[in-house]
Amino acid sequence: MVVTSASATETVEAVFRIESARIIAGVARVVRDVGIAEELAQDALVAALEQWPESGVPEKPGAWLMATAKHRAIDLVRRKETYARKLAEVGRALEDVAPPPEPTGEDDIDDDLLRLIFTSCHPVLSTEARVALTLRLLGGLTTEEIARAFLAPEPTVAQRIVRAKRTLARAGVPFEVPYGADRGARLSSVLEVIYLVFNEGYSATAGDDLVRPALCEDALRLARVLAGLMPEEPEVHGLTALLELQSSRIAARTGPDGEPVLLADQDRHRWNRVLILRGVESLRRAGTGPYSVQAAIAACHARAVRYEDTDWTAIAALYGRLTALTPSPVVELNRAVAVSMAEGPAAGLRLVDALAEGPALKDYHLLPSVRGDLLERLGRGDEARAEFERAASLTRNARERGLLLERAARSAPGPE
Repeated sequence: MVVTSASATETVEAVFRIESARIIAGVARVVRDVGIAEELAQDALVAALEQWPESGVPEKPGAWLMATAKHRAIDLVRRKETYARKLAEVGRALEDVAPPPEPTGEDDIDDDLLRLIFTSCHPVLSTEARVALTLRLLGGLTTEEIARAFLAPEPTVAQRIVRAKRTLARAGVPFEVPYGADRGARLSSVLEVIYLVFNEGYSATAGDDLVRPALCEDALRLARVLAGLMPEEPEVHGLTALLELQSSRIAARTGPDGEPVLLADQDRHRWNRVLILRGVESLRRAGTGPYSVQAAIAACHARAVRYEDTDWTAIAALYGRLTALTPSPVVELNRAVAVSMAEGPAAGLRLVDALAEGPALKDYHLLPSVRGDLLERLGRGDEARAEFERAASLTRNARERGLLLERAARSAPGPE
């Protein structure tokens, strides 16, 4: 069937967005270089844009793109004169290279995808580079989309991705899934990247929007893929459970005009029950690591029909476990909130004041925000107002700033 140029272009772009990670992963197994693999995948995309308007969309468009990219990859390996520069970049002599076997089934493709995940998140890269490269190669986002999501200049993100590819090539990072002692550390790096992407979508650091759902969706999709590829890893299921449960609340976290809605005020009928059920199911397969504990905390919130039904004692205990696993002033601040709900605001304030004495959170806007909330609950309105104003001055997110200034204005004066 011959299709119009416009419809063929739309089809190509849609298919490539869905299949790009698998195509890059499959080609990377041939050339052993993710930068070159992405170039060849893009070549296949261009070929489709040129041919499909005339020949029609293939019955299996994803397979067509994969085959085209792999044929070009094998040509690259075989043709020394044409591709000498790229062969040198991947450090391979033509005489020593044999054409790799074609995948024989879906398991081979999944193995390639897992290799790509571990390569993109290799610890040799900075955190920012890992995040950008993962979103580019596995999330299928354009450089412009990544820049927009993280409110960074597009040239900065482009250079970050280019440098990441060069670093992997120079370091000779093998295109493989690590095993043995190295696997745990490498898996931690992968989980951290997915977690950071989700958090930036769930509570944006800066900008005009509190939530960026597209980033949350990308992170959740990657977590689900990883859980399917590594079903024996409990902490992978822990992270997936956490992201499913947190995603269930996204629609209720903002009002009609994008304004933040506090947990106590959220309409729980808007929480996505399907995502909650998926999260609880993943939690059953989770372990006792930090992501699993955070998922258990999120599950406590999900089980509460009303805010008043929340089991704050259990949540405080879970935060205690999380503090033991990953000591952090941010975790301790969250524990203080739970303690304040379980034991009263005075008990929480003592913990927050201890944190305020240290330097770790001096520029963290949620510290004065939490302190302001506790002071307000204790009837110390003037002090609460000052804390909310300080929190507003520290945040870079316009929506949060507006909410904090509103809370400052509403804080009643304390007793004379």
